Amino acid sequence: MNSEIARSMELKHPPIAIILADQKPEKAKQFNPGKWGCVMFMLAAAAKGETVAFDRQTFGCFGGGVGLGFENQYENFPGGVDGFCAFLSDGNDRTEAGRTSAEAVRPYLRPEAFDNFVHGERYLKSPDLVRKYIDSLPITNVPTEYVLFKPLANVDLALETPTVVVFLGDMDEISALTILANYHRGHNQNVFFPWAAGCQTLFLFPYHESKSPTPRAVLGLNDISARVYLKRLLKDDLMSFAAPYALFQEMEANVPGSFLERHTWKDLKSLK
Repeated sequence: MNSEIARSMELKHPPIAIILADQKPEKAKQFNPGKWGCVMFMLAAAAKGETVAFDRQTFGCFGGGVGLGFENQYENFPGGVDGFCAFLSDGNDRTEAGRTSAEAVRPYLRPEAFDNFVHGERYLKSPDLVRKYIDSLPITNVPTEYVLFKPLANVDLALETPTVVVFLGDMDEISALTILANYHRGHNQNVFFPWAAGCQTLFLFPYHESKSPTPRAVLGLNDISARVYLKRLLKDDLMSFAAPYALFQEMEANVPGSFLERHTWKDLKSLK
């Protein structure tokens, strides 16, 4: 499946389709069951042309399990939801239960990861606020065995339909995608930018939006942990723009005659 948006914008990184499937494609890249990994590793692989697959045993990390639609995996975090709430805020060394959990996981964590577990990532001010954050997420259980990432160019619409299409771009490209998402709707609230884990802005929020009659796109990668991994892998300063498939189709149809054919966009591109 070709993209008029990618063609007209001359994107460096190809758009990525996220597909719900009950069969794993042959030779799909996948994490080992039960082993840690960041969804950003697989996003980078898909951006480089590979097909990747996730299931309920191979989502990489607890946040990734949530972000990919495999229910509330924070319940399985060391120390349960309380352990995760401490990890994302002020650390597990503040309670006896947290210190016990820390000693249990110490042999399995890199020093940096153990330091975060003990002292907290400090992304939210308190464990209570983390719990409120979790309660605000559109946590879901996808109806399929697998969630796939693959280059949109490799999608055969006769066999499969994307649920979400993800673009990776610099701020000039993200600006253009934002304009295009608002180009035809008659109001300017068609892209939103939630603070969340990188994988949650790739799929969890856009999947929730896909159920709306007028779905919005989700701007993402304001998760600095995810940014560290992705920048190391792709060497670019990128944001993500995840469009539910219905919105993507609208945007594709609106490329002809739009600002993407006018001189201001071409002038901006020429300044790179």
